[in-house]
Amino acid sequence: MIHGVNGLDMHILEAGHESPDRPLALLLHGFPDLAYGWRHLIPILADAGYHVVAPDQRGFGRTTGWVNDYDAPLAPFSFLNMVRDAIGLVSALGYRRTAMLVGHDLGSPVAAYCALARPDMFPSVVMMSAPFPGAPAFPFDTAGQGAPAVQPNTEHGKLAAALAALDPPREYYQQYLSTRRANDDMWHPPQGLHAFLRAFFYVKSADWPGNRPHPLKGRTAEELAQMPTYYVMDLGKTMSETVAPFEPSAAEILACKWLTERELGVYTQEYNRTGFQGALQAYRVLSDPDLNAELRLFSGKTIDVPSFFIGGKSDWGTYSAPGALDLMRTKAATRMSGVELIDGAGHWIQQEQPDRLGALLLAFAKEAVGADHAGDYRQGDRQPG
Repeated sequence: MIHGVNGLDMHILEAGHESPDRPLALLLHGFPDLAYGWRHLIPILADAGYHVVAPDQRGFGRTTGWVNDYDAPLAPFSFLNMVRDAIGLVSALGYRRTAMLVGHDLGSPVAAYCALARPDMFPSVVMMSAPFPGAPAFPFDTAGQGAPAVQPNTEHGKLAAALAALDPPREYYQQYLSTRRANDDMWHPPQGLHAFLRAFFYVKSADWPGNRPHPLKGRTAEELAQMPTYYVMDLGKTMSETVAPFEPSAAEILACKWLTERELGVYTQEYNRTGFQGALQAYRVLSDPDLNAELRLFSGKTIDVPSFFIGGKSDWGTYSAPGALDLMRTKAATRMSGVELIDGAGHWIQQEQPDRLGALLLAFAKEAVGADHAGDYRQGDRQPG
């Protein structure tokens, strides 16, 4: 436990801390993950010479200091406050900068805003599973055109209505996860929490043969409806009802080496204790007008540090926001080393293919350091030999 981190008592998993002066690798998980989701990768990076730190993010696991209530203010869960969490943790650990910053799923935009806001502290960034399309922008060159015709945040409502008008009616998963009932639906599902989590992890992995992701042509109801029901749900169904038909067999569970029953039991125990509301707050942040307006502080600003995107070949997350991948490559990140989609991985890359992921991260870190670090060796700068 690291106390007093931006108002949090932050629970971390770490390795490589026994040796002084190691460079810091910071790993930020997503939903519904925990620091524990990095368990296969942490020793790989530590063996390569890093001090590896993976926190339970605000709202998750054993980190405390956040309010577990649907009606609590959302501002503490904003991306910029979660950037402050990361800055506070790096500082509390006695570092001036990270040598490796990796964000997965909802941790990906947090890592992206870290690199956008504080490139001095986060001199490279790896985004996983969720491409970063850039910060919300102010309309440009509109002074002579009068008031903009389209008001912000009407797009969400229009898309929801178009999805509901499909046959059968559908609903985007982020909309469902933002509802008041989502927490209780997932915390106390009819099949039990352990079985729900098993099905959720399975259906979003490369183990489920139904995952054949491909780019979508646009953010329309018809295009989005091509995604599996765990992304574009049947309207009126809960997430537990949505994934229940895909629960793996006893033989498939036994064959799952990347998430054994004992390992899944850690997730079951933690979410049984906390519920999901803290973890779900970030989805509500995405559609909050005030918190989106706050991000316009970075309107037009790009990520100018070395960056890299890693996805799973069987993960729809790469394409779930149509156009985001291309925007990241062409506009949002000016020094992108590339996009790598890992074979044999779905959404849970760090659990499904940790060896391949570790090799990619270490190669990118070496390349990024060669580009930017000529010899400023304060704590946290030194690289493994």
